[in-house]
Amino acid sequence: MKACNQCGKCCIHYGDGGLSATSAEIDWWETHRPDIFEYVRDGQIWVNPVTGKPLTRCPWLEKVPDQEKYVCGIYHDRPDDCKHYPVDIDQMIRDGCEMLEPRDLVNAKKAQQTLVLLMSDSRPPLSR
Repeated sequence: MKACNQCGKCCIHYGDGGLSATSAEIDWWETHRPDIFEYVRDGQIWVNPVTGKPLTRCPWLEKVPDQEKYVCGIYHDRPDDCKHYPVDIDQMIRDGCEMLEPRDLVNAKKAQQTLVLLMSDSRPPLSR
């Protein structure tokens, strides 16, 4: 499995209504990051602050000029849904994740173990 190359596919795919935030995250944004909270309506995230309609793309996804890379404008304060992506190999396959290598498709169980290790710093510990 390759390291993330910042292709943005996950953010593009899920930034269109496929994400949620906890009430604790929303409350924190309201207090500490009103710029983020501005894009929240009735518990839904990434809503146009002027029209109140859902955005078709995450407002925090920024394309790196002259490159096919993207960065998150709220990386350290992004929702847990973003922090925990990708969840599993099947999701990565569905989304066309560029971290996958051909060998990951041959041995999905081993690839899943690698993914768990790679994501261990951004996910809560597994409960037993």
